Amino acid sequence: MATVAARPLPQPVSVRTYDRAFYNSVAIVMALTALVGFGPTYYFKAFGQGPMATLSGGPITPLVHAHGALFSAWVLLFIVQTALVAQHKVSVHRRLGIAGGVLAALMVVVGTLTALKMAARGSAPAGVDPLSFLMIPLSDMLFFGGFVAAALLLRANREAHKRLMLMAYVSVIVAAVARFPGVLPLGPLAFFALAFLFILAGVIYDMVTRRRVHPAYVWGGGVLLVSVPLRLAISATNAWKAFAQWAVGLV
Repeated sequence: MATVAARPLPQPVSVRTYDRAFYNSVAIVMALTALVGFGPTYYFKAFGQGPMATLSGGPITPLVHAHGALFSAWVLLFIVQTALVAQHKVSVHRRLGIAGGVLAALMVVVGTLTALKMAARGSAPAGVDPLSFLMIPLSDMLFFGGFVAAALLLRANREAHKRLMLMAYVSVIVAAVARFPGVLPLGPLAFFALAFLFILAGVIYDMVTRRRVHPAYVWGGGVLLVSVPLRLAISATNAWKAFAQWAVGLV
């Protein structure tokens, strides 16, 4: 009787393999989000006709260009970093993470300065008080810097690290989402909600692959969610406007 060689049983796909696919996909979708949001007023203008303009129609100054270059570098870095992990080049990922920390610090400084300069020029979406609007970019920088700092401190904790970095990215992708056609008139609650879909995707992914939500999403995502109505409420107060007027006066 002929014998049939036993075939090895297929090995189950590890959760880490799914993780690599998920975070690579998220990095690409978020990059496309930035391109769609900033393309019409910034990226596409660089290769087409017509002047570049800010969201409020103001000019693109050298500071705004620096701001755009740094944030574009972050978009590319996020793709590279997720790709390095997918290719098992963790040591390179960690070394590049040092540059990422420096880049994040520069983004916070330049992003804050850009927000103050634009508020000083009276730049804001139509019908919105510039001093009240200043709350959004300044608080975005605060959350971005806070999540990146937490991610770097917890870099040895792989599960927490990657989720914190994702939430840091979400903190600044809000600006791109707000520039989607038809989104800005819906107000801050709408574009924050759309941006937070990336966190929701992470939560759903955790539930599917691990049957639980990682604490980084519970606490970090919870803080972001609660912060939105709180930020909007504070931005309308006289105390905030007085602080914003003082901050704008520094630049």
